[in-house]
Amino acid sequence: MPRVSEDHLTARREQILAAARRCFLRKGVHNTSMQDLIGEAGMSVGAVYRYFRSKDEIINAISQTVAGGLVAALDDLATRDLPLLEAVSGALDIADAQLGAEGNFPLVIHVWSEAVLDSAIGAIVRERYLELRRPFRSIVAQAVARGELAADTDLDATAAVLFGMLPGYALQRQLVGSPDKETYLAGIRALTG
Repeated sequence: MPRVSEDHLTARREQILAAARRCFLRKGVHNTSMQDLIGEAGMSVGAVYRYFRSKDEIINAISQTVAGGLVAALDDLATRDLPLLEAVSGALDIADAQLGAEGNFPLVIHVWSEAVLDSAIGAIVRERYLELRRPFRSIVAQAVARGELAADTDLDATAAVLFGMLPGYALQRQLVGSPDKETYLAGIRALTG
């Protein structure tokens, strides 16, 4: 029997993940069954289970991909050692790229809602959330080093608040269409000014 190429295996795995994304966006994570995913992927049950043993494994794979890309973008932003508000502006640009039908944020909302109901998915979300928050600690530490923030600033607390502004912005943009980036930054300036 000939061996299956690595490219073929990767393509099949991506086919399953793309089908899962479509199902999750159409039906929600909670209402999507493995049978739904298998049918959407157009593959046999055995073929899908060869790659993923459960819906949670699929969610984890999708979240690793999405969070991995976002962490890389945020890490890059943190290495640029920008003034604090410029770094926040850059983070909002990263969030804006994830909004809309082609972005990942609509899917993130579905996964967040399931995380409240399912402790296994909650653990996945918690891990990804902490990964995404980590670059903000570097951004805060740089702001302290530049004197933009007080020397005794609690880096972890401030990073948590700063990161919290990002999903807050994205959620408002996704659900009500506003505020735009400049309005949001004006609000941050008013609070920090």
